Amino acid sequence: MKKYVILIPVYNDRESLTKLIENINSEIEGINSEISIVVINDASSQQIIDDYQNTENINSIEIINMKENRGHARCIASGLKYIYEKKEFDYVIPMDGDGEDRPEEIKNFIELAEQTDGKSIVGERVKRSESSFFKSCYQFHKFLTLSFTGQSIKFGNFTCLSKTTIEKMLKEKATWNSFSGSLKKIEKDLLTIPSIRGTRYFGPSKMSFFNLLKHSLSIISVFRKTVLIRSALFIVFYILLIKSNASIITSLPLVLLLIMIYSISNLALRENMEEFNNSLKNIHKIDKIK
Repeated sequence: MKKYVILIPVYNDRESLTKLIENINSEIEGINSEISIVVINDASSQQIIDDYQNTENINSIEIINMKENRGHARCIASGLKYIYEKKEFDYVIPMDGDGEDRPEEIKNFIELAEQTDGKSIVGERVKRSESSFFKSCYQFHKFLTLSFTGQSIKFGNFTCLSKTTIEKMLKEKATWNSFSGSLKKIEKDLLTIPSIRGTRYFGPSKMSFFNLLKHSLSIISVFRKTVLIRSALFIVFYILLIKSNASIITSLPLVLLLIMIYSISNLALRENMEEFNNSLKNIHKIDKIK
């Protein structure tokens, strides 16, 4: 029997977490695998532990409370490190704690994992439930990433990672900055399942346009060598194109590109292997719920 650990990063979202755990319990009923949950509490400013009902299908539930808030990507990275060092497992399934990663798709990951030989699986987003404005922003995010890196990244955190993949991610400093960028960098042969983005259980989405742009730039920074080569070629050809008609307006694309490169370079500085290796020192306490 294979062992799966569901990894859930959380910040101030107790109601959603409670509902998610109950929904996971319902959706995994009848699955012939051992399924546990590890919640990484990213130093929430409010109590997130609740009186969880109906957890009979879940083998164990642990809440890892962090001392300092370090952000979503680093929360997941710390969780992967904790599970790798402290838990027995075959696969880890990271998913958001707000309901947007739908628990009914967990069984699809497990069914495919049972048929493969240790390959990792990503949930390729085929449909979203957000507003038209956010969908447009998301399309811009994908276009930006593809244009700068040549990489088409259609997945987020909702994946099913083998132990081999996690070993690679823990050795890759980009994991400390961008989960999906790191995964795309280290694994060239990822399996996919279709994934429909769900709606939040409670409250508005925390993903603003600014956060989505930062998310895009964090992914792009993982492939910065490719970015620099593409940018240099663009600058040369663009200067040749406008040299006879140079003006402030025609120079704006170059200015925007330089701003982008500067932002990407700053985000790349977040890739700190020493911090990543010492991330478990940020644990304040562990609550074993079950």
